Amino acid sequence: MSDGTELTRIAEALERMSPPPAPMPDMTLADAFLWQTAPDRLTPVERVNRVDLSLLVGIERSKGTLLENTRQFARGLPANNALLWGARGMGKSSLVKAVHAEAAKEHPLKIVELSREDLPSVVRLLDLLRAAPDMRFLLYCDDLSFSHDDQHYKSLKAVLDGGIAGRPENVLFYATSNRRHLMPRDMIENEAGRAIHAAEAVEEKVSLSDRFGLWLGFHPCDQDDYLCMIRGYCDAAGLEIDDAALRAEAIEWQATRGSRSGRVAWQFFTDLAGRRGVQLPR
Repeated sequence: MSDGTELTRIAEALERMSPPPAPMPDMTLADAFLWQTAPDRLTPVERVNRVDLSLLVGIERSKGTLLENTRQFARGLPANNALLWGARGMGKSSLVKAVHAEAAKEHPLKIVELSREDLPSVVRLLDLLRAAPDMRFLLYCDDLSFSHDDQHYKSLKAVLDGGIAGRPENVLFYATSNRRHLMPRDMIENEAGRAIHAAEAVEEKVSLSDRFGLWLGFHPCDQDDYLCMIRGYCDAAGLEIDDAALRAEAIEWQATRGSRSGRVAWQFFTDLAGRRGVQLPR
């Protein structure tokens, strides 16, 4: 094989390993996009799966804080990256999507969903968004967490700290997680117990959550909030049912599920609406 042929083969291999920059799509097509790789691209989402902000009950403090932070960013003012952590099914991801919709009514704001598995490509995504300084982007990663041998957290630092280049001024990052420190507590304790310098063993990963300016905690709801959520869904959909019947059916549903949360409330309402021939609120 000639030297020229060998160099061509190597160059082609390197090109496959380092894909060319993704083109910026027509951002007027939608307010929401999915970041996808192989090849890199932003795919528009015509209709976002979300509920209205007013229907999210029992999380008033987090709702107000995140909405104001998002509005600040949409207006071009300083704002903090946010970590929404806590109990499953309590509206963390629903709040991010609802807050985006509310803020976008007042000022142009795009939301881009990035999957945890695609974190290694985040630098390429940031470069793409940086090239559109006249637009503002809310970058969103749902169900973020890391295991003991997971190196994806290093990619996340590019979003939170930005390295030498810094995080683009037109990008804000929101993440949801069931874990406050983005890693299981038993893993933190195990690694600390095996290490010579226990604090140093986990500091790098645990400190990742400290890089979020906002920490918003979500906790299991009580029965009153659970019933209030369902009543709000019924009113929004125009579904008429008296309080006694609603309470009895909702509590029975909760008992069969063995849990009580915003997600369980929505699942009960979906079943109830289907049985009553009522469309879900949009």
